[in-house]
Amino acid sequence: MRLVDSHCHVNADRFEGDADRVLGAARLAGVERILVPGWNLASSGRALDLVERFPWLDASVGVHPHDAAKADDAAWAQIVAWASDERVVAIGETGLDYDRIFSPIPDQLANLRRNLALAFETGKPAILHCRSATGKRDAQDALHTELRDAGLGTAAWAAAFGDRPPFVIHSFSGPTDYARAVLDLGAAISFSGLVFRAGEETSAEVAAIVPARRLLVETDSPFLAPPGAPRSRNEPEYVRITAAWVAERRGTTGDALGKTLIEAYERTFPRPV
Repeated sequence: MRLVDSHCHVNADRFEGDADRVLGAARLAGVERILVPGWNLASSGRALDLVERFPWLDASVGVHPHDAAKADDAAWAQIVAWASDERVVAIGETGLDYDRIFSPIPDQLANLRRNLALAFETGKPAILHCRSATGKRDAQDALHTELRDAGLGTAAWAAAFGDRPPFVIHSFSGPTDYARAVLDLGAAISFSGLVFRAGEETSAEVAAIVPARRLLVETDSPFLAPPGAPRSRNEPEYVRITAAWVAERRGTTGDALGKTLIEAYERTFPRPV
């Protein structure tokens, strides 16, 4: 089965000693492209370093909501400078986290807005994290409001992105009506090992309705290990487990889904010719 991992933090400290082996195992498992997202200044720089070593990887740069209050003006200026690098195919990971709230919500909102503005300016899709506390949907509702207020779904964004998704909801979590709302704004939706956790049952319905051109899978390594992957450190090779789950929910074969995933990834994150 051909595979992609649209969100893999192989730039995290947990991979510092054996990234080469981990990436080799991913290749043997059929993973053809991996997006390595930054979440702050240091991790964005490490993502670029990895792409320099492994040209089949892609990088994104940005500031995660957990780090929203920590990134000063100088750090953001460097993120902006890196955003124009041809090795960078997306902006983020950014978004909102109303579960753990490691940064105050006003800082998260300000950070989200500047990342979205950078995505629009560069024509590179925003990678969006969105988490609410168990049983709530306040982050999802706030994110949808911010996306509409930023102009997602308007002619201006369509002109900047054409038929490509202007943003990706990574590691989808949330109700079905929220999924439909972000799809209406042009979202790509990516599924991770989170779909196997209690409380995430709506993901099965969402996996069946995402248009093929905007369907992605990921590991969010080293986090969110699916059943059968080491819980201590998820790795990109295990994206095959989530991909098999998606294929089953869509009533398709692994080979057919693999072709869909490759085409969706390449449309969402095109490389310079």
